[in-house]
Amino acid sequence: MWTSSKARLERTEALAAGKFLVGFGLLIVAGGLLLWWGVPLGRLPGDIVVRRGSVSFYLPITTAVIVSVVLTVVMALFKR
Repeated sequence: MWTSSKARLERTEALAAGKFLVGFGLLIVAGGLLLWWGVPLGRLPGDIVVRRGSVSFYLPITTAVIVSVVLTVVMALFKR
């Protein structure tokens, strides 16, 4: 059975989209498990919290750096 190059390209794109969705789902599950187990994301040393009266300001610098590094490593592994 001969398939056209367009059909092969569509199949390849569908497989890539499927891999992305599976990877994204696994990432969400892993994040949920970490939060469920009590990993203190959002309350790490280096996260800035300023409270003045009834106003609070929160800047999660350390949490953002850790999440960025983890996502970079995961995306590099999926790229291979």
